Amino acid sequence: MTTGARERIETEPQAAALIERMRAGERRATALVITELERLSPAAPLLLRAMQPHLGHALVVGFTGPPGAGKSTLVNAVIAELRRQDKTVGVIAVDPSSPVSGGAILGDRIRMTAALDDDGVFVRSLASRGYLGGLSPAAVRIIDALDAAGRDVILLETVGTGQNEIDVAEVADVRVVISAPGLGDDIQAMKSGLLEIADIMVVNKGDRPGADQTLHQLMGALSIRAVRREKLPVLKTTATTSEGVPELVEAMAASGRELDAAGPIARRRRRARYLIARAASDLVAERVRAGGPAALDTLADQVLGGAIGPEEAARRLLDRQA
Repeated sequence: MTTGARERIETEPQAAALIERMRAGERRATALVITELERLSPAAPLLLRAMQPHLGHALVVGFTGPPGAGKSTLVNAVIAELRRQDKTVGVIAVDPSSPVSGGAILGDRIRMTAALDDDGVFVRSLASRGYLGGLSPAAVRIIDALDAAGRDVILLETVGTGQNEIDVAEVADVRVVISAPGLGDDIQAMKSGLLEIADIMVVNKGDRPGADQTLHQLMGALSIRAVRREKLPVLKTTATTSEGVPELVEAMAASGRELDAAGPIARRRRRARYLIARAASDLVAERVRAGGPAALDTLADQVLGGAIGPEEAARRLLDRQA
């Protein structure tokens, strides 16, 4: 094979051999597997089958919250703490998509200095590709790849759009919702549903004025608005100095230990449900587009005239495309 040429994965033995190289710690093999899965290339089904015996080991921790909360800096500090504990780490940093190329445009890998020159850390930026929930289905496939590669902990950082960003609840084993003083997050958390999906609440930038007030407001919101959530950990961190980060990592591990009773199959089943639901949603959108504007306009006129309701119009549109 010439230098720089892409490996061809066309048979199950080739896929199995590539997975074994990935499990042996070869970064190039890991990068290639992830690329094939992200592209959903013809090799992806072969690779997914080859990974199945090696899944269910990693703890998947999702980090979400509004822009400006310092998610990337906190994830970088968490990486450093996990490495101090000799844990291997995979990171999926989900960025907004470029409207031109479709690629990730923020480049979280640049900011994650704890991952530089460390074979115990593998970071991959992933474009959200317009999925308002903050994740694309490729994220689940990449989680499986990093799990099969033997990573102890997989950190999933989503794009930070706030109220729409709850898909992480369906994908991560442990959900960390990050806020910061001065962002009005106590109000936003109650409105957006982020409070309901959190396993751990974090007030980052704890050295700033108002951090303690935000902490107490979030604790109050949990006790008032969230059923059976009053004992949820609410922590204060300062990612730039790593203050509070060891406590956060311990809270992540404690939540993971509580999940052990359910077993890895239950956790993976939840991610499979997410993939099925996302595929169904994409299929519906494809059928709507296939119907064309004329069909939509005809149904829209019927809805405006009161002949049918929106639900009946939707059923008719999908029935035409079935």
